[in-house]
Amino acid sequence: MQATASSAPCPEVQRLLASANRLETSCGDGHMVWHRWSPAMARKHPPVVLLHGGSGSWTHWLLNIDSLLRSGREVLAADLPGFGDSALPPQGRDADALPEPVEAGLRVLLGEGACDMVAFSFGGMVAGLLAAQFPARAARLVLVASPGLGIASRNTITLTAWRHLSDPAEREAVHRSNLAALMLHRPEAITALALRLHTDNTLLDRMKGRRLAYTDILARALASVSCPVHAIYGREDALYRQRLEALAPALQAAPDFRGMHWVEGAGHWVQFEQAEAFDALLLALLDEPPRL
Repeated sequence: MQATASSAPCPEVQRLLASANRLETSCGDGHMVWHRWSPAMARKHPPVVLLHGGSGSWTHWLLNIDSLLRSGREVLAADLPGFGDSALPPQGRDADALPEPVEAGLRVLLGEGACDMVAFSFGGMVAGLLAAQFPARAARLVLVASPGLGIASRNTITLTAWRHLSDPAEREAVHRSNLAALMLHRPEAITALALRLHTDNTLLDRMKGRRLAYTDILARALASVSCPVHAIYGREDALYRQRLEALAPALQAAPDFRGMHWVEGAGHWVQFEQAEAFDALLLALLDEPPRL
């Protein structure tokens, strides 16, 4: 049975949900859930598809959707299979199980049209695998803090278990500690909103035992990705501490790699911690010519 968040969405989430169309596509024994926003002033851009990170949902992009809409772009934000409100994938419990159900959903929602794929962390592995397997789908790929490059180490970060705790205050303390260890660099970035989003998302994570983030699966997939590939990483990302210089060479496996871009003062959840700087950079990359 699917877990549920403990209470109604917070006001920031409710505001965006009120302006979105909630869509469902087939996934395993249930549905994959998408949220679609159309801009007030549409311009001629490919739709932007947002894929979230592990133990996340579409709300990993909560602070970034308005900026994309103001630029005239249609936005589709997924709850990836096994996360948020989406059903488990038909088989498998890691990134390699998701490209086919995600592509099947995009085929229903976008037909054969290409989109700009912007993908965070675990979602970056999914997007890279999808772009390699279904090359016509991606007009461009923007990888945000994505692992699967043969760089991240299991020994870099220690997270604390929390599901056995019944005391809400103890659970909150653990979530705050885990956010500091992995997701956010600056203590002041661990706001009530960050804590609420993280807590709600982890409750809905049913994709246990994921291991591909510590392999080079994304780097190998990028060798077959024909569209332009951009990368945005936080300068203080805990996953790559003392390994930052290895990121760009690994990403250069993509034939049309357009460059490595850093956001200062940001950890792993870069688009949340430094949303304004991230949004400006992302829009500049999306405005570049999409193909060679």
